[in-house]
Amino acid sequence: MKRKVMIIGAGGIGSYLIPLLDKTNLYKITVYDPDIVEKKNLTYQNYDANEVDNNKAECMNNRYSSVVNSQPYLVLTENQIKGYDLVICCADNLDVRRLLYRCSEQWLDLRSQGRNGAYISYKTPKSMYDVVLAGPDGSFSCQGSEWDGKNEGLHFTHVAIAGMGAEWMQRWFINNDDVADYKVVNI
Repeated sequence: MKRKVMIIGAGGIGSYLIPLLDKTNLYKITVYDPDIVEKKNLTYQNYDANEVDNNKAECMNNRYSSVVNSQPYLVLTENQIKGYDLVICCADNLDVRRLLYRCSEQWLDLRSQGRNGAYISYKTPKSMYDVVLAGPDGSFSCQGSEWDGKNEGLHFTHVAIAGMGAEWMQRWFINNDDVADYKVVNI
């Protein structure tokens, strides 16, 4: 039986997570992302030049057979995240994360910024939520604020976090006691 998962965000992390999951043929994936592929994304997100100006969720749907639904919208309500075996947040927005933590029973939050990354799961003690949900309401780039846009300064922590997220999911679906609550990496 294929697991029904929602991935919120198909940018730096999500665009690498989706092909990893697709290779297993174990998932039915719904992708939500209102953003379009921009030329500046091509250096660190999993897109090609011919996809510039196209919606990221729809690009993933066109590429991968495991993506059964693509939604070019924001996730704003509890109803949008109901009915999935697991909801994975790869979005660069704390408001989406707050909704997920508050309204979903089983979730995984993947994030990176420059040389730092983390995965945080629904198993994380609620007493830590204030810490992991702190910060400005705006977006965070996978490249971090110090990135000058040059290839020499490019970080790949988002790719590592996508791989760690795929591994967490594989283990969780087999035996959900065999996964860490959260993990933080600093490279």
